[in-house]
Amino acid sequence: MRVTLFFCALMLAAFAARAAGPVVVSSPDGAVRVSVAVDAQGQPTYAVRYRQAELLRPSRLGLQLAGADLSKGLKLTQADKVTAVADDYQLATDKRANCRYRANRRVVHFAVPAGAPTLSVAFQVSNDGVAFQYLVEGNSADVQRIATEATTFHLPAGARGWLHPHAKAQTGWANSQPSYEEYYQGGIAAGTPSTLGQGWSFPALFQTGGHWVLLTEAGMGRSYCGSHLAHAAPDAEYRIAFPQAPEKTTPDAALLPESRLPWRSPWRVIVLGNSLAPIVESTLTTDVSAPAQSPVLTEAPGKASWSWVLMGDQNTTYDVQRRFIDYAAAMGWRYCLVDALWDKQIGYDKLAELAQYARAKNVGLLVWYNSNGNWNEAPQTPTKVLFDAESRRREFARIKQMGVAGVKIDFFGGDGQSFMNYYQDLLTDAAQAGLLVNFHGATLPRGWHRTYPNLMTMEAVKGFEFLTFDQANTDQEATHCATLPFTRNAVGPMDFTPMAFSEINGKQRRTSNAFELALSVLFQSGIQHYAEVPEGMAAQPAYVQDFVKKLPPRWAEVKLLDGFPGEYAVLARRAPGGAWYVAGINATDAPKTIQLDLGKLGLAGGTLITDGATNRSFSTRAVGGAGLSVTLPARGGFVVQP
Repeated sequence: MRVTLFFCALMLAAFAARAAGPVVVSSPDGAVRVSVAVDAQGQPTYAVRYRQAELLRPSRLGLQLAGADLSKGLKLTQADKVTAVADDYQLATDKRANCRYRANRRVVHFAVPAGAPTLSVAFQVSNDGVAFQYLVEGNSADVQRIATEATTFHLPAGARGWLHPHAKAQTGWANSQPSYEEYYQGGIAAGTPSTLGQGWSFPALFQTGGHWVLLTEAGMGRSYCGSHLAHAAPDAEYRIAFPQAPEKTTPDAALLPESRLPWRSPWRVIVLGNSLAPIVESTLTTDVSAPAQSPVLTEAPGKASWSWVLMGDQNTTYDVQRRFIDYAAAMGWRYCLVDALWDKQIGYDKLAELAQYARAKNVGLLVWYNSNGNWNEAPQTPTKVLFDAESRRREFARIKQMGVAGVKIDFFGGDGQSFMNYYQDLLTDAAQAGLLVNFHGATLPRGWHRTYPNLMTMEAVKGFEFLTFDQANTDQEATHCATLPFTRNAVGPMDFTPMAFSEINGKQRRTSNAFELALSVLFQSGIQHYAEVPEGMAAQPAYVQDFVKKLPPRWAEVKLLDGFPGEYAVLARRAPGGAWYVAGINATDAPKTIQLDLGKLGLAGGTLITDGATNRSFSTRAVGGAGLSVTLPARGGFVVQP
């Protein structure tokens, strides 16, 4: 009997030891490994390794609810068995058309203080990274509120970051910040305080040793706010920060997360690898986001003409927009965007005429709206039409009946939970009306372009329009553009509105025309709005015009061939029919030689278009599949078409 009791005691002790951790879950190929444990203070932690390298030191987990602290004093009580996750799906608006997600999933459960909701964390580990999500459950019917999130990302000592300063709410033009429109700080020491005092926006890119880590969030539902990284990060440990007080749609609307149980947080996403290729090529943000919920699209991705960026508000007129419809038709582009003030300078009746004229030329019309209720002072109209649900649905039905294909909605007010709901209300009602959506002055996609297929693109970037505002922006274009493929555009479609060969009024453009042409392939957006105007395009060589005309309306696959953030980038994108296009830019002040082997893409050869004798001219030649060497001048570029 004593032996039996002793044996049972040993078994219970062994079980307790196992439950206390560490709990391990690895990727299908075994290269990525997550360890979950609880420290001596009862604080749950996780750490991430890639093969032999520690990419995240033990980092904190947990939530602090308004009525319970689920971040300390916890015990690791159970870890479910590892299960395989397999998901194959299609995307129309991102870097890959056919996505294949394979991961190992394990849910870890914690004992919490008596009477508190239960806390579990679901980890999904794939060959290209880690995603984890909080699960809060219990019997209470009350609304629960999260005051803070204890999550941290503890980078190794010596890591360097490419980080986007998060703006202070209600600053900027017409009180329209934060809208993710700053320059990335490149190669700074991890742990450096943010330049604007409000932390760093997602996505955040880090280099540690020979490895790369991209931090972001995805799977944003209606029961959480958007988040970012906090201002202070002592010892390179970044914590999650919630929105600032003004970032809500109305004074009494939800800012911080609140929901009834059961509750699922967004996914915290960590893309990683021993090169930059996984950062550029990964679809992890959509892999963990909810499948499509809206009706089948009647419209599709494509290219668009757009007058506003080089010609301004005053040219949103009937005659000018009719000319840009003709331009889109001549280029074989699917859309023409009519920007702000169309309701005043064109009017609904004449807009209906434009929409029908465009349809007759196989061009869809897109129209601009101001999102605002009371959160900004932007005067551009139409305004105060979309916030009220009944008004919004009437307006969407009206313009759809006129023949409009989609809407561009601008000037949002932040990342509070009420704004996360407003975005999704807009997407849902637009889908019901059969309209495409482009969000500007906005937050990140956060996987919404999978859940809502009518979401074509989002700005959330310091785009081409800033080049027209002052010379300081124009001077930074090259470095900025060479950073974006590894940061902002790595997590979803980006409406930078690239490619202008024309001079910018009152500014001196620093990039070459070949650099600008390369952006038409380098940047990805469900609808790609080109900055160039009809006269500027007509002035280019016929082979350049032909290249732009033949660009596919969407991409099926992407590969990073070479590059380094802020210095240069070379990408290959495959058209749905199987042909690969290659594009590269040099953002440095010195010539750079790029070595390419097109044979690895299955290309026997192609046509190279690159810089000519001056930075405003082009040259072209046929090239073979292997051993291609291209020397780019300072701030120059190239494309290869099949």
